[in-house]
Parts: sequence; structure tokens; C-alpha cells
Amino acid sequence: MRATRSKLQSIASSIRPRLSDNQPTPYSWINDAIPGSSSGKLAGKTIAIKENISYHASPTSCSSALLRDYNPPYTATCVQSLLAEGAHIIGQTKMDEFGMGSQTTHLPPHYTPVHNPASPRPSEPPRSAGGSSGGSAAAVAEGSCWAALGTDTGGSVRLPASYCGVVGLKPSYGMISRRGVVAYADSLDCVGVLGRDVQTVEDVFDVVSKPDKGDMTCISSSHRTNASRILEEHLPKKGIEGLRIGLPKEITQRTAPSLLNYLKKEGAIIQEISLPSIRRALPAYYVLASAEASSNLARFGGGWYGSKNDQASEGTTESGLEKRKRIRTEGFGKEVKKRLLAGTWALSADEFNNTYLKALQLRHLLRKEYQSLFRIPHPLFLNEEKNNSNEGLDIILHPTSIRTAPRLQCYDANSQNGIKEYDQDLLTVPASLAGLPSISVPYEKGSDGWPLGISLTSQWGMEGLIFKLGKVIEDWSRNR
Repeated sequence: MRATRSKLQSIASSIRPRLSDNQPTPYSWINDAIPGSSSGKLAGKTIAIKENISYHASPTSCSSALLRDYNPPYTATCVQSLLAEGAHIIGQTKMDEFGMGSQTTHLPPHYTPVHNPASPRPSEPPRSAGGSSGGSAAAVAEGSCWAALGTDTGGSVRLPASYCGVVGLKPSYGMISRRGVVAYADSLDCVGVLGRDVQTVEDVFDVVSKPDKGDMTCISSSHRTNASRILEEHLPKKGIEGLRIGLPKEITQRTAPSLLNYLKKEGAIIQEISLPSIRRALPAYYVLASAEASSNLARFGGGWYGSKNDQASEGTTESGLEKRKRIRTEGFGKEVKKRLLAGTWALSADEFNNTYLKALQLRHLLRKEYQSLFRIPHPLFLNEEKNNSNEGLDIILHPTSIRTAPRLQCYDANSQNGIKEYDQDLLTVPASLAGLPSISVPYEKGSDGWPLGISLTSQWGMEGLIFKLGKVIEDWSRNR
């Protein structure tokens, strides 16, 4: 094992210097495929992993200069599950530094941008692959791997999936172990799955979704059993016949009328609904995520995780405080620094009540609104009263993103197009705040020829429902 690790680190080092050119590639580090078991549910399947998921055979830098030389001593539970079922880990993918971004443009200087491979025309200017899991989405879209793991805090799997024309799942919070995943915001982070079709995503999800005593937020076997039982009770017996789908009136629906008519023809019941708090979800998300990040990233100050250059400075006369300031100033990128400052401010004594607690309250209201709409009981709170079987919803449907992929230079909020990066999370953060499963399925092209995704959100633990409807939408899109 030591020899293997040494060989892979050597490969990584030899590749890094070549990343200074402008050739687009989704990978920040490429290695020979590392096979798992010779048999299993995923035998021979190639899977890429996001660069914030620990892998003992390679550096795990979170696309940050500060962690450039960090080699984790163990492999994340989700990756261990893949290897146990025969998957081949083909490489690690670029991401916005520490997961903070929506276009995979917040990268260290030695990384090149990630180009969206879903271009409808060869002459098209390069566009964003989305973020922060843009590298994983691009790798799947261009066929470099069969599937990929990402992480989703506020839409970091679903938004890139929509931009790149692939399927992206954010599971119910706690369904997939986060042990070995470098934390951004603990109460929001989820390991997600990307694939070219819904069945691929479901196959990977079934492998990595299991209890883990090493993660206190990972759901126990008994709760999973409850969720499976409730899912069986609410799965339509024939296709999607009787499935109740809601369209939030607060979201401008660009959903193709032909799709809605098709779903009705297949027996689904579609109705307009209201989620008033969805309009305030975005500011609540950025307060909470930044606050948790300011706490989580406080551990990175050179004492344990610094680069080799940082460790080499130990013989200097600078104090511990001076060293910490220097390492964090040089190591963190601009976007990370901005969010850490915002999070620290939200947690300060003067702003805690007016900012952080109000964001928590908004999150609570949003969760209550979701639960009031679903007719399916929450598997973790079975004593709560629910709507009867003839009322309420099974799934909420709306666009995944506010637009198709923006051009790469548009990540700047002051750019000529006026694309504000944070606004791109507008339609993905509500499900994250509520901890609900949500999947983005490609369903049509925008007026510019680039992909658009449709988002399906259901009750906690009801991944099977969104997989079922996702496959129907997938079939409709392919047969148009």
C-alpha cells in the first residue's frame, strides 16, 4: 500500500506543472484507475471523486493552495463503499475552493478553469460548468468517468448537473456518511452523486447510502427501515399514476407545457402550491453557511495542515499568531476570505441575535412549510399528523437553475452581463435548508442551445420517488 501511495503521489507531482497551460480539463489531479474488488455491484465502473473527499492514495486539497500538500491518513467512508463494490477511482475533480462558489472559478493560481463540455457548437465561447462540484459534473458530461461523487451544501451538485446536462442528486441529509469529507457547513453538507442517467445515480446511491458509526449525523438502520416502509406505501403501483406534483407559484415556471401534459397523461396530478419562505431562503442560507464555515475552517492555520513551505518556516522568529495570519492570508482565496469574514461577523455578539438567529428562524419556517405540503409522513417524526392520502403532495417540481450556464468570465458580479454568482443558488438552497432529497434531471435545451435541468424534491428519505419520476422525465426528454 505504501508503494502504491508513493507511486500515485509521484504521478500527481508530475502532472501538476502541466496545469499551467490553458487546456480545459475537469481534473485537478489524474491517476491510473485504482480498482476496488474484482466483483460487486459496481465492478469495473469508473468513478471520479470531488477534491474535498478524503482518499488515502492522493492529496486532498479542496482546490486550495493552503492544503496543497495535505495527504489524508484514511479514505472517506463513501469511497470505501465504492471500492468494496468493485468501483475504480479514476481521479479527483476540481471544485470551488472549500466548496464556496457556483461556477468552479474560485481556484488556486496553479489550476486552470473548468470548461463546460456540453457546448452545442464547437465555436461557442467557453461556459461555466457550475459549482462547486463543476469538475465532477464536467467529468461525467464529457465521458471521462461513468459517475462521480460531489458534495452539495446549497446546490453544488444540482447546479453543475443542470449546466452540464447530466443528472445530479442531493440525498436526504444524513443518508450518506460524511466521514472523510472536509466540512464546509456541517448542517447542510451532503455527499451527492452525478451520472449521465437516473439509473446510474440510483445504482451509486444504493451503494454509498448506509449507516456509519463514524459519522454522528449519519442515519441509523432503524430510521432507514422506517423510510423504506413509508416509501413502499407511497410508490405508485403503476408508473406515476396518482403521483401528486406541486409547482411553487413563487418560482417562475419555465417548465415545458408539453412535459406537464405528458405527466398528466401518465396519471400524475399537478397543482400549483405556495412556499412563501422560499423567497427568503437565499439570504438565510448564506448567513448560516458562512457562519458554520467560519467555525469549521478555523482549524486551518498551519499547525497541522499547512503546506510544506509553511512547515519549513518553523525555525523562523515569527510568533504563532503571526504565522497563523500569514498562512491564512496567503493560503485562502478571496471568496473563502469573504465568506469567513461574513460568517464571523454574523456570529459576533452584536449581530448574533439580529442575523444568525433570524436565519435559523427562517430555516425553521421553510421546513414547516415543506412539511405542511407533503402528504408523506417524515420517517424521523412519525408522530406528527399528516395530510390524508387524497391531499398533499408527493413531489415538488421546478427549474433547477435560473438560466443556462453563464460564460466563464461572468463569475464576477460586476461583469457586463450582471450575473451575480450568489443568485445562481436561488432555486437550489431551499431543499438544502430543509434537508430534503432533490435531484436535477436534464429535460430540454434553452434558447441558446445549452442544457436546462428540472428539479424534483420530495419528503425526507423518499429518494425512490424522485428516481421514479426522474426516469419518466428522462424518457420523455429522449423521445421528444
